[in-house]
Amino acid sequence: MLKQYKLRNYNFRLVFYVVALTILGILVIGSAKESVQNKQTLGLFLGIIAMLCVSMMDYSFLLRFSWLYYIMNIGLLVLVKVIGDDSNGATRWVEIAGLRFQPSELAKIIIILFFAYFFMKHQEQLNTVKILGLSFILAGIPLVLIKEQPDLSTTIVTAVIFVSLLFIAGLSYKIVISVLAVSIPSFIIFISLILQPDQKILDGYQYKRIMAWLQPEKYADTAYQQLNSKMAIGSGQLWGKGLNNSQITSVKNGNFISEPQTDFIFAIVGEELGFVGSVIVIVLLFLIILECILMARKAKDISGRLICCGMASLIGFQGFVNICVATGLMPNTGLPLPFVSYGLTSLVTLFLGIGFVLNVGLQPRKYGMGDT
Repeated sequence: MLKQYKLRNYNFRLVFYVVALTILGILVIGSAKESVQNKQTLGLFLGIIAMLCVSMMDYSFLLRFSWLYYIMNIGLLVLVKVIGDDSNGATRWVEIAGLRFQPSELAKIIIILFFAYFFMKHQEQLNTVKILGLSFILAGIPLVLIKEQPDLSTTIVTAVIFVSLLFIAGLSYKIVISVLAVSIPSFIIFISLILQPDQKILDGYQYKRIMAWLQPEKYADTAYQQLNSKMAIGSGQLWGKGLNNSQITSVKNGNFISEPQTDFIFAIVGEELGFVGSVIVIVLLFLIILECILMARKAKDISGRLICCGMASLIGFQGFVNICVATGLMPNTGLPLPFVSYGLTSLVTLFLGIGFVLNVGLQPRKYGMGDT
């Protein structure tokens, strides 16, 4: 499980980017809601420990237990359904031995690990009906359980991760084109159906969020979060109003953004750190994604490549959606900003995933004489 690694292969740049972004997030969280700042700081230390420990373990050995991880993941998601804690109308948390956490966040990492192993084992048969059907069933079970919490946004993120892994594993372009030919018209029909007032596809709050994005003046009670978020970001101008400021004109200080430490943390970044701070957050996210992709290119096998690309797609898609929501470019989804938003489960599991990426980098592909 533990191997001898060369220190020169350890990606300290990735560690620096991740820790720097998290520290920046902790500072902003302290300004948004000081009472949870210490918990997020604890999450940073726990995350670093988890990352360092996993980075020193052979990912190829750990992937042998992928089925165990998958079954454990299903068990935890079922447990949420049975004894989960309710908060704001959603049951997404479970408490075991005094530890309260969100299994759907861990599910994202487990999905990456499981399908990295599964697609490696079935790489030659990937484009067969049997393997494709089985992979969709295996992905569908946790997706349905997450959707039932209800947590549509996390369901979509997890589905995007799965599709990314499937494509990177070697899905035939013929299948991709065929799926797009069917899915694009289906998506248009789906949008037209959910826009109907009497639609039964989406829950009431999900329908309101979409309509509030399309017609904010008509659904002002639902759209106020995003409208205030855009106002906060714009008011920060170039350098921002400063962390922990006491300005009366501050959108945050006026409590016009509820739960600013989580879903709308980027609004606080924009208001208090300005355009410069917002760009720093986006650049750090981009650099983390880039390092994951670069390490995927050097991976010794397909499973290592899938782990790196899976983490890149998770961080990239979730970060993109969160920032789009905060700036009014997409409907409100309730997704946290990776490494920045408050949430111990999200933070520690992200560090855990980065630990696997670092281990992939510690075992680079050996090039032969004919390789370039």
